[in-house]
Amino acid sequence: MVLKVFFPSCCSSAESGILIGRWISEQNSAVILAVVHFPFIPVQVKQYLSEVQRVTKVSVSVLGSWSHSKQEKEESLSEFLEDLGTIFSHEPWIQISKEGGSKFWSCSTLQKHSNNPKEEEIILVYYDQRKVMLSHLHPPLDTGTSTDHKADDASKLSAIFDTVAKSKILFMTDRYDDGPIKLTHWQSDGVEASIIVELMKQASVPACMLLTFLLSLISGICRSRVLKFWPLSFLWSKLSTCEQLGHRLQHLQVLSSNKKAETQTQLMRKANIFVSLLIDVALGILLMSWLYRKNRIGHLADTLIPMADHVAEELQDLLQWLMGAPAGLKMNRALDQVLGRFFLYHIHLWISYIHLMSPFIEMILWYVGLSACLGLTVALCILSDIIALLTFHIYCFYVYGARLYCLKIYGLSSLWRLFRGKKWNVLRQRVDSCSYDLDQLFIGTLLFTILLFLLPTTALYYLVFTLLRLLVVVVQGLIHLLVDLIDSLPLYSIILRLCRSYRLAGSDCFETSSVPPGRPLSSRSLREGEICTCAVST
Repeated sequence: MVLKVFFPSCCSSAESGILIGRWISEQNSAVILAVVHFPFIPVQVKQYLSEVQRVTKVSVSVLGSWSHSKQEKEESLSEFLEDLGTIFSHEPWIQISKEGGSKFWSCSTLQKHSNNPKEEEIILVYYDQRKVMLSHLHPPLDTGTSTDHKADDASKLSAIFDTVAKSKILFMTDRYDDGPIKLTHWQSDGVEASIIVELMKQASVPACMLLTFLLSLISGICRSRVLKFWPLSFLWSKLSTCEQLGHRLQHLQVLSSNKKAETQTQLMRKANIFVSLLIDVALGILLMSWLYRKNRIGHLADTLIPMADHVAEELQDLLQWLMGAPAGLKMNRALDQVLGRFFLYHIHLWISYIHLMSPFIEMILWYVGLSACLGLTVALCILSDIIALLTFHIYCFYVYGARLYCLKIYGLSSLWRLFRGKKWNVLRQRVDSCSYDLDQLFIGTLLFTILLFLLPTTALYYLVFTLLRLLVVVVQGLIHLLVDLIDSLPLYSIILRLCRSYRLAGSDCFETSSVPPGRPLSSRSLREGEICTCAVST
């Protein structure tokens, strides 16, 4: 029968001691989790393992002994390790040894209570405990599944990863002194870092509670009836800055929630939100420091007014060109003059409004620059809203041209149905036949002719202002695309994929190399993720 022993690579340099882990009888496998060093008191070890088993619900026990001698192997140490099998009764008792200065290992099993000792093959799997712990290759088993299904899962390799994952309490280090029991596992080399992490976790609890209280207060104000009245509700729905602030408020509520992430997907989502928020705020602070250095706010305010005047002058030249003979087209002069003067009057109003606000532009930009501390995305949304306000006259031109063009198209379609003896039935939402008298047909013909000859002039104005509006929408769309990229890009997952790809691993891969019978295991062949097999006598 084949015996599989999963040995962590972090314990290969550990001092001599006993091996603790889980015995999986369905697979005839032993999962080594840690090494308990000499000296120790067996009663304290049993109490410690019972406490771990109570918390993790994993049957952790002493599986064997580990010998790592600096000198030649002594006979007394060998006998002492064999005698430990009587104190910690486990069948079979696994004995793994490595001599100092040698690259060869020896692995054997001891079965004292077996009447028929027989030769069996041992498969030693040398795995990286840290990567197995953090790779999350252990899908959680559903407690509502049947017994047969659980038995099938126990025969899979996922049971090995699940054992390491559930034994997380065994690897937690929150004290510098381990106490009477000293262990070696994947976190033994980073005791100081583990203590700092635990202290940060404890310190983050009151900070999260305070943040949760403030966020609940802000969200309560946002849901109040005061903001549901027409002017405030309209501004809240139209300004992209308000939408971005609401989006970030939801992110902060997710991060400050005291509910623990149950799945790896939820944990990755929280981590991505946290990294995205951190980078967003960092970029916003850099932008704010750049704006307030060397009086760049004042230079920007001085440039904004001439730029608005230049845009207004270009629009005036465009309207003068449309009021003539644009591209040699013959336009209706009366309608052309009316539309041109109407839009020129709006441009004049807009220029007067900009010059009226010019003394306050620098102060407004100074306070707007402070909002960059909330994040780069908030500053970009404010920039988008400023562009929308500065191009409000172009939006008005587009709306006027679109409404006039739609009215003419609607009138022409109705009059065209009149010529064919049909009409639109509003109640039934369909086209029905209808008989018209001579006067109705005559008036309909006159109106159809007038609208048809006025359509090119209206269509030209509509086309020009649609292109201008489209240019503004493209600029705002690029800004919002950058905002969505910062909000939704999984930066944490990308960093893990580049630096620690095993954290996002979806499968496991092993390389197999065989060792001839009677020859000890070589540490050269025990590379990460590699399985070595040998035949020994028990």
